[in-house]
Amino acid sequence: MTNNNSELADLTTLYEITKTLASSDNLHECLKQCLDIISEYSDLNNGAVTIVNPVTGQLETEIAHGMTAEARKRGTYKVGEGITGRVVASGAPIVVPQISQEPLFLNRTRTRGERSRESLSFICVPVKHGAKTIGALSVDRNYKEGINFEKDLQFLTVISGLIAQTVVRVQVVNEERERLEQENTQLRRELSDKYRVASIISNSSRMQEVFEMIHRVADSNATILLRGESGTGKTMVAKAIHHNSKRAKQPFVTVNCSALPETLLESELFGHEKGAFTGAQTSKKGRFEQAEGGTLFLDEIGELSQSVQIKLLNVVQDREFQRLGGTSPTKCNVRLITATNKDLEKAVEEGLFREDLYYRLNVFPIYLPPLKERRTDILLLADFFLQKYNEENDKVIRRISTPAIDLLMQYHWPGNVRELQNCMERAVLICDEDSIKSYHLPPSLQTSESVSERNPVSFAAAVENFEKELIIDSLKKSKGNQTKAAQMLDSSLRIINYKINKLNINANQFKLGK
Repeated sequence: MTNNNSELADLTTLYEITKTLASSDNLHECLKQCLDIISEYSDLNNGAVTIVNPVTGQLETEIAHGMTAEARKRGTYKVGEGITGRVVASGAPIVVPQISQEPLFLNRTRTRGERSRESLSFICVPVKHGAKTIGALSVDRNYKEGINFEKDLQFLTVISGLIAQTVVRVQVVNEERERLEQENTQLRRELSDKYRVASIISNSSRMQEVFEMIHRVADSNATILLRGESGTGKTMVAKAIHHNSKRAKQPFVTVNCSALPETLLESELFGHEKGAFTGAQTSKKGRFEQAEGGTLFLDEIGELSQSVQIKLLNVVQDREFQRLGGTSPTKCNVRLITATNKDLEKAVEEGLFREDLYYRLNVFPIYLPPLKERRTDILLLADFFLQKYNEENDKVIRRISTPAIDLLMQYHWPGNVRELQNCMERAVLICDEDSIKSYHLPPSLQTSESVSERNPVSFAAAVENFEKELIIDSLKKSKGNQTKAAQMLDSSLRIINYKINKLNINANQFKLGK
């Protein structure tokens, strides 16, 4: 090869290597391509890049052309050990004209046979970042008498400089990525903690949205309207908003607007003066005064009469009210949270609810999803209520059985969390065993038909459920051994076999190791 051709080949090699090293953040892959290019465009072969491991301080073979993963693992050196170790320790290149004649050449990767070693030269240059040596680049060359290695050293030194820049760049990128991932993980953890409301049990995505809205609005004075079916936890959300707000140390007062007749509700909300009506022997503070500085929660707001709606509108607009029988207005500083399971928009259309009051209350609506739309919470809540009523009733019920879990998950829960709570309280009260079984659950949960209908359970279906649960428990205890299960149930193998098939029980899933 003439000098011109040789120089052109070197330039081509450097161009390809520079392009490769600049195009990737995958250190292993770009170094592999770099060594492939050296092998393709020059007379240098068996290229290898070793990098100092910042943790162990040892030299490890990052990549080697044509070398197996096992051989790379063997290519580990201490700094100062062998030719490669000395290059890193000294920061100066080393040329071994004939590796078979050099005792320091360790051939630790065992990739060169004795015969090939006779005809090979070894060139190793340091990979430096500034004054610091961070690794080494080494290659083999066919040995020739009187060969001048200066040109090879210059060529490899340029390449090692490019490799050094790439190693540092990739390490910085990886460190930055790792830092960002750690920050992201920490941020997610902090957000999870931030948007977790201690009094509300949930891990569903729908409720996470509710938690986020709670924290967004908690510190404001905005009027909040909680929407959702009965039993979805509107009262608990109202309390969560209050306890996460600046008013947390002030009173939280609740009024159920559907529980009181109109005549009493007005007095209950706004209070009355002595003699305001028959039986008013003394003056009385209303709930607005009791909640001063804190939060007033009006549940079932859709049940308010027109006259009470007008007075409530005045309070919301002017932040003042008059007691029944009073003559002077009373200023109030109260955060108002309301809730309803009614379609207020329809009530407004029908003239049953004032449109101006609706818009005043609907400043920040929060919709609470029904339990059937947050099914991942069913078992979480069931376990919570199990522990709660265990403690209240001094019981030690350890778990909910698989068939009972199936019934809980299949049911459509029209009464939402409140119905689930009542269901678990009943189950704990009537359970005298160490686990809640399907027959401890209410009849409405006992059949698959009850998922869509509230028909009473049939006697035959209840018996089937009871048999299925007994057989499953026995199979669990016997590790799927049907003979032992039959003995536990004081029955025959033939009958148990028949029942297993009839009730579609998969006995194999209970076998040891399954």
